Amino acid sequence: MTDIYWLLQRLNGLAILDIFLVSLVFFLVLLLFRATQAIPLLRGVFVLVILGVLLNSLAQLPTFGLILRTALPTLLVAIPVIFQPELRRALERLGRFNEILVSRRSELEVEVRIIGTAVQSLAAHRYGALIVLERDTGLQDLVDTGVILDSALSPEIILTIFHPNTPLHDGGVIVRHGRLIAAGCVLPLTTSHIDDYRIGLRHRAGIGVTEGTDAIAIIVSEERGSISIAHEGRLIRGVEPDHLQSALIELYRPPLRRAASMLPPNWHISRNK
Repeated sequence: MTDIYWLLQRLNGLAILDIFLVSLVFFLVLLLFRATQAIPLLRGVFVLVILGVLLNSLAQLPTFGLILRTALPTLLVAIPVIFQPELRRALERLGRFNEILVSRRSELEVEVRIIGTAVQSLAAHRYGALIVLERDTGLQDLVDTGVILDSALSPEIILTIFHPNTPLHDGGVIVRHGRLIAAGCVLPLTTSHIDDYRIGLRHRAGIGVTEGTDAIAIIVSEERGSISIAHEGRLIRGVEPDHLQSALIELYRPPLRRAASMLPPNWHISRNK
């Protein structure tokens, strides 16, 4: 208690500003590296540094401390080399930050229009499909289970992927910031009980990927050619093709509950039990 009181006595406005700026720097760095392969590497480096500091401070090991002090500067030099592609992308994103804020709305409308056009064609041909739109929660672990494409988004590519004779049509497609990142991805199935026996594996995977993330999943039924949307662990079934684009725009707008109440009343919403 004495130490806490001593710290509180010296906590002035300048110290609060200093803590805030340091926290902001760490937050921005993590935000720039979000949903990249650098996150697991950063975690590993962080764990190693913490373990090394704890061992050295608790056990007072002189040789180990010398190795740690010698290796730490080398590690700091190695980090930019290891993370060179991620750092480059992060700096590019930072340089385009104002442009992203201005153009994100128009980019979102273009993305939704492309996906809406592709889903309408998929439903008309009764090609089963599962398209996942990544939002704030990174899905890199699911991207790694599929085939990396990182291509421009277009209806033709989506239709080609989900054609019944292609190798990738059974998996899910992940879209990130208007680009088709990966196809043939293995998605987690929902573990919740669903009474409707007509809900197949694609729909269960669409629900499963949205239970722990803020992603939006669009599912096209191979048997019926119907369109469904999964979000926050619930399934919106029977979406009319003409309403799909407006529905996706609404689901992108926070808060979701207010947006969901604006959906057409003839849609059926299945909730997990």
